[in-house]
Amino acid sequence: MLRTRLTEQYGLQAPFVSAGMGFIAVPELVVAVSNAGGLGLLGVSPAPPPAMQAMVRATKSLTSRLFGVDLIIADTAFGPCATDEHIEVCVTEGVKVVVFHWRLPQAAWIERLHAAGAKVWMQVGSVDRAREAVGIGADAVLAQGREAGGHNRSDVALFSLVPALVDAIAPVPVIAAGGIADGRTVAAALALGAEAVCVGTRLVASHEAYAHGEYKRRIVTAAAADIARTSLFGPEWPDQPMRVIRNRVVEEWAGQDTRTPPAPDPPQIIGRTLIGGQEYPMPKFTAVLPTPDTTGDFEEMCLAAGESAGLVREIKPAGEIVHEIMSEAERIIVERLSTIAQS
Repeated sequence: MLRTRLTEQYGLQAPFVSAGMGFIAVPELVVAVSNAGGLGLLGVSPAPPPAMQAMVRATKSLTSRLFGVDLIIADTAFGPCATDEHIEVCVTEGVKVVVFHWRLPQAAWIERLHAAGAKVWMQVGSVDRAREAVGIGADAVLAQGREAGGHNRSDVALFSLVPALVDAIAPVPVIAAGGIADGRTVAAALALGAEAVCVGTRLVASHEAYAHGEYKRRIVTAAAADIARTSLFGPEWPDQPMRVIRNRVVEEWAGQDTRTPPAPDPPQIIGRTLIGGQEYPMPKFTAVLPTPDTTGDFEEMCLAAGESAGLVREIKPAGEIVHEIMSEAERIIVERLSTIAQS
């Protein structure tokens, strides 16, 4: 069994964290990861505080294991994704790990969470941002390499970013995110000084992820070369860089999508889905990810995924994915690396 400072500090059985992917990382996925010995993160953004509270309570009803929530700090068409009210939900419900993404959280939020006994993590893509996060009280940082799927503004590959962060903010733990999908990539991240890994794309292709079957299928069939970086998607939150699977709309706008295009006039609807139980007509260039509630043209949709999609071969239960990846990583560390050291 792999043990690190993070597994010891947080009482985990494996140095494995699931990404808090909006729309996708629902209680069932979080519970499966936490019950397998890792740390599941709820993707609560852009849910308003009452909906977030319902998600947290649903998760608590399904597991006694540690889990956390992931909050994007941004204003979108659905409203602000992180507010004082979101923080109070975390405090009221006793959430023990809160991860912030995109912008730095208010110092008052960190103080409030710390006073309630919660740990605060920040997802970063640079050494400077990591230092800023630690300076305002972050207990750990998620190092998001440029390989990672979804919203991502890192310009540095993960295996350059991780050791740089480890050197810059020691002894604060660094968790590696981006390009992690099997035991080999886990072993490499740990060898570079990461205390755990954060896995997203591989878990989209799990039974418990709340992703549409066609979305999962396209991850399984994608190669690393099928992943593109783009700011194409997002009338709901425009001009934000993402990594996505190439489809027709991505290819059509390749090389000319440095900003989200203006909405077509007249409006063009490419599909329909449910958000918060309400029907949502999906506009062209929507950044909303397809879930089982979605119908429409998948050649027009945002299919967030990282370059590790090229390592995904099949859809499996999330708990099985955790065990397989961790077992392979341990075998590589114990057998292969020890053999190299002795040769």
